[in-house]
Amino acid sequence: MRPLWRRPYAGAARILLPVVVLLLLASEPTLAQSEANSPGSAALDEQVILVTGSTSGLGREVARRLAADGAHVIVHGRSEERGNALVEEITRDGRGSARFYAADLASLDEVRSLAEAIQRDYDRLDVLVNNAGIWLPGSDRLQLSTDGHELHFAVNYLSGFLLTRMLVPMLTESAPSRVINVASAAQAAIDFDNVMLERGYDGSRAYAQSKLAQVMFTFDLAQELESSGISVHALHPATLMDTRMVEEAGVRPRSSVNEGAEAVMHLVTAADLGSGRYFNGLREARADAQAYDEDARRRLRMVSRALTGIE
Repeated sequence: MRPLWRRPYAGAARILLPVVVLLLLASEPTLAQSEANSPGSAALDEQVILVTGSTSGLGREVARRLAADGAHVIVHGRSEERGNALVEEITRDGRGSARFYAADLASLDEVRSLAEAIQRDYDRLDVLVNNAGIWLPGSDRLQLSTDGHELHFAVNYLSGFLLTRMLVPMLTESAPSRVINVASAAQAAIDFDNVMLERGYDGSRAYAQSKLAQVMFTFDLAQELESSGISVHALHPATLMDTRMVEEAGVRPRSSVNEGAEAVMHLVTAADLGSGRYFNGLREARADAQAYDEDARRRLRMVSRALTGIE
C-alpha cells in the first residue's frame, strides 16, 4: 500500500488568507433528503482529500466529517493555530488523518506554492474541494489582491482555477476522482469589458460575479475532462449558514453549517452523479444563464489563463 504522503512538509507559506465567508442567498433541501444518495463512509477510507479554507466554518465541518469517515484530509487556511488545532482534533477523534498547509489565496505565487507542496508530498489526490472564499459586504471601494486583481475574483475564483489546473495531473492519476467548487446562488453575469470592476465597483456584485465564474469553470472543466475519470461539480451548499462572519454582519442565519456540510458530502460520496452539474443544496439546479453560454465560458477561460499564466 502506498503511503498517503511521501515526506514531511518542509515549511508553510505566508498566512494571509482572508477569513472564509460564504453568504448564500437561496433556499436548500433538508438533510434527510440525501440519506438515500450516499454510499456510506467506507467509500472514503484512505482517500486523500484537499479542502481549501478548512480551518473554520463550512470547510472545517467538512474536513471533520471526511476524517471521521476515514479520509486523509489536507487542511488549508490562514491560521497555523486553527489549522494545527483541527489536525490535532482529527488525529485524536477521527478514523482518518490530516495535515495542515498554510497559503494566502490572494497571492497566485502562494497558490502555486501550495500546489507544488501537495505534488511533492503526496502520491495521489482523490478529491479537491475548492471551498475557500471571501465576501466584503457593502464595500464601495475596489480592493486588490497581491497580483493587482479585484479581491473577490482573485480569492474566490482565480485561486481555485489555478490550484485545480495545477493538480489535474494528480487527480487524473488518482481517477476516479472529483473536483467540487463551493459556489453560491448569488450570481451575476461577468462584464468582460470590466472584469475587475474598475468602473462602478460594488462589493455584492463582485462577490456574485466571482461565484458565477466558479460555476462557468465547473462546466468548462467537466467538458474538457469528460473522458479522464474526473467528475466536476459546483454547488450552493446552504443559505446564510450560522458562521461567525454571518453573525458578526448582523444577519440572522437561515441554515446551519451542518446543512451545508451535508450538501458538500453528498457530492464527495454520492454515486452516479455524472459531471458538470450545479446543485442547490442536495438538488440539481439552474445557474445564471451566462454559465451555459459557450462563448462567455471561452472568454472567461482566456482571461483566466492570461491572469494565471496557465497554458
